[in-house]
Amino acid sequence: MKKTHIIALILIFTSIGVVIATLTDSSTYIDFQSAQLNPGKTFTVIGELDKEEQIHYDARRNLLTFFATDKNGTQSKVFYGDVKPTDFERSEDITMKGFATDSGFVATEILLKCPSKYNEQNTLAEVD
Repeated sequence: MKKTHIIALILIFTSIGVVIATLTDSSTYIDFQSAQLNPGKTFTVIGELDKEEQIHYDARRNLLTFFATDKNGTQSKVFYGDVKPTDFERSEDITMKGFATDSGFVATEILLKCPSKYNEQNTLAEVD
C-alpha cells in the first residue's frame, strides 16, 4: 500500500470515530415529565425560571436550587452544583442539561437566555 492510501484510511477511521463520539454524547430535548420517566438518563430541558418560588444559592456547598417550568407547564425543582450565573433572576429562558431524580432535576449545565438590551423598553425616544 502506498503512504497516501494509509493516510486516507487513517483519516476516514478518525472521522468515523469523531461522528460516533458526537452522536453518543448528544442529548435530547424533552420536558420534565418525560425526564422523570427515564431517571438518570441525560436530557436537555428548556424552561422558564419560576420567579414566584424561592431561589436559594448555598455558596458553601456551591449549590443553586430553584424551580423551573417547562414549555408544557410542568414545574420541577432544579439543583445546579456550580456557581450561580450572573443575572440569573433576569433570565427569560433556561436551557438545562442534566438528569431527573426522585427529588427533582439535577442540571449539570445551564445556559441562560437573558432579556435583550435592544428590546422596546430600553430604546431611546426619538427627538424631533
